[in-house]
Amino acid sequence: MYNLIGAGLVVIGAGLGLGKIGGSAMDAIARQPEAAGKIQTAMIIIAALLEGLAFAALILGK
Repeated sequence: MYNLIGAGLVVIGAGLGLGKIGGSAMDAIARQPEAAGKIQTAMIIIAALLEGLAFAALILGK
């Protein structure tokens, strides 16, 4: 049962983190449209690392 609670917390945390990354990136692009490419690249790299960490936590939690 505790595994399910831990898995739920991991998914919620990853979702909140991805939402924060996306929102912050959109704010930054709105302020500096000329830097959109660099901001988008950094956002994708960070999102991929966050998802990898979430998957690892799910696997280790079971």
